[in-house]
Amino acid sequence: MTRVLRALALGLGMALLAACGLQSGSAVPLRVGPGSIRPVPELDGVRITVGSKDFTEQNILGYLIEFALTAAGAQVRDLTNIQGSNSVRDAQLHGQIDLAYDYTGTGWINYLGNETPVPDEMGQFEAVRDADLAQHGMVWAAMAPMNNTYALVMSARTAQETGVRTLSDYAGLVATDPAAAAICVGTEFNVRQDGFPGLARKYEIDAGRVRKQIVQDPVVYQATADGKQCRFGSVAATDGRIPALNLVLLQDDRGFFPKYNAALVLRKSFAEEHPEVITVLTPISQRLTNEVITELNRQVDVDGREPAEVARDWMVAQGFVTAL
Repeated sequence: MTRVLRALALGLGMALLAACGLQSGSAVPLRVGPGSIRPVPELDGVRITVGSKDFTEQNILGYLIEFALTAAGAQVRDLTNIQGSNSVRDAQLHGQIDLAYDYTGTGWINYLGNETPVPDEMGQFEAVRDADLAQHGMVWAAMAPMNNTYALVMSARTAQETGVRTLSDYAGLVATDPAAAAICVGTEFNVRQDGFPGLARKYEIDAGRVRKQIVQDPVVYQATADGKQCRFGSVAATDGRIPALNLVLLQDDRGFFPKYNAALVLRKSFAEEHPEVITVLTPISQRLTNEVITELNRQVDVDGREPAEVARDWMVAQGFVTAL
């Protein structure tokens, strides 16, 4: 599907969401056949709707699910690219989406309302898994090694000029030279408690002194690399534009940012009815390291490839599926 068609589809999808709720989705964009993932009799013809949020990594993760379950014989519908975490969450809770990849930190803080993250990756996964199942009947499974945590970045030039290396250093720069600490932040990061508000509290940053511009997430990377509109920026740590633009991650020396390991999320009723889904997808999750997902993100955001093609080609290269 071309970018124009994807943009049109997203616009239509958002209009439908506002008017009458999410629809059933569209067909999986590329055809695949079995590889190491073989047809599963229990999934033959089962209707499964897969969702994702509206950024590159989430689209890729959504397509990985879709291609895997298609190879397993399910009748998969594509409902990727939904705007915002809360919209995806609501769609899952109301049964409009059967499964998606989500992030443990998002679940723990945004969905479950906790303020303090669990510092250990597995501990964070287990905490959100147990609490979300008990409170909302949602199953978290097959956690991946990839940790798409929030981070602040700067250009190598800014690092050299300011001497900033850590978030504590950045807080000090805000206090002494606000103009030199000018920052671009994404719209969600600006308001989420695991974003700027919580960061300011943890590092005792006077938010009133911060020269902050709120921009769309994709704008942050190039603007920070240029160093004119902003010298620092909020990013997702596994974004492929970080190495491509030679951006430098600031060390989270007080351990503020939660762990954001990707994991499958599905309703308890769906998981109990189709346990084979988790079995099929677990080997894929196990191979999703930070290095792997950063490279897949880079192919989309830097090389300009389509997320579906990147996801399909990786699945083929890993032997999970075959291209048709």
